[in-house]
Amino acid sequence: MELTPQLIASFINGKVEGDGNVKITEFAKIEEATPGSITFIANPKYSHHIYDTKASAVLVRNDFEIEGEVKPVLIRVEDPYVALAHLLNAIQKNKSLPEGIENPSFVSEGVTVPEGAYIGAFAYIGKNVELGRNVKIYPQAYIGDKVKIGEDTVIRSGVRIYEGCSIGSRCIIHSGAVIGADGFGFAPCKDGSYEKIPQIGNVVIDDDVEIGANTTVDRATFGSTRIGKGTKLDNLIQVAHNVEIGVGNVFAAQVGVAGSTKIGDHNMVGGQVGFAGHIKVGDMNEIGAQSGIPNSVGNKKRIIGYPAIDARQFAKNQVYIKKLEELFRKK
Repeated sequence: MELTPQLIASFINGKVEGDGNVKITEFAKIEEATPGSITFIANPKYSHHIYDTKASAVLVRNDFEIEGEVKPVLIRVEDPYVALAHLLNAIQKNKSLPEGIENPSFVSEGVTVPEGAYIGAFAYIGKNVELGRNVKIYPQAYIGDKVKIGEDTVIRSGVRIYEGCSIGSRCIIHSGAVIGADGFGFAPCKDGSYEKIPQIGNVVIDDDVEIGANTTVDRATFGSTRIGKGTKLDNLIQVAHNVEIGVGNVFAAQVGVAGSTKIGDHNMVGGQVGFAGHIKVGDMNEIGAQSGIPNSVGNKKRIIGYPAIDARQFAKNQVYIKKLEELFRKK
């Protein structure tokens, strides 16, 4: 990779301050950068590094104020973090990706491997699978019978997609993820045993979804477990049977969603949040880490704790709790 600040600015609608022809050969953290690298400042707490960084170029906000001597070239943009994402994606698209079928691998008779597709060694492609153009299926992945995978989707090594599931276009599913395993359904019997309820539904994942490593999405008892367009699930998340997650949600690691819960659009969910089953969560909520959600939630709420309450009230309660010992002593 060899770029210049002027070329980078043209990709991301930026404005260059300084020498626009400096050679840029790598990306780096601002505190670890060396000559030839580009970095960024999105969080104000890192602003002081602008005066001692050895980076050759730094992405900053349009309104970033300079209070001393700055050596690197500045590239001013509306949002440095978004600009960095656009830049990295542009570079990633120019990298050559694998194509063709490696051996040994197994592709069932009658399955069409389309233009630009890649099937890695020891991958298994079941009967009546439908693959879109430029699909990348890395080594040791399992694609069950009648699975549909849209174009430009990437299935990383060791992913398991059970029969009948549907994956949209431009999705990324990371290693160890399991899509379509049986939901946790058992009927208690009089003798104390449990009768398994066959899970005969599937999982439907829409376009532009990313599923993190070792995340599991269970198939529905009937119908479909659904993940909406553009939703991003971190590593180690459990989505139970018949759950419906809407558009543009972001879930951090270790979230658990119990069966038949419906979650709306554009929610931000912190790590280790637990959702009870058979509840509804609206749109544009912010849910703090380690919260427990036992009941339905409306729209545009900021909640935290167990049971989750308004974030401001939670902060006040913490102050009161710290004073409990003092109050008891006064009594």
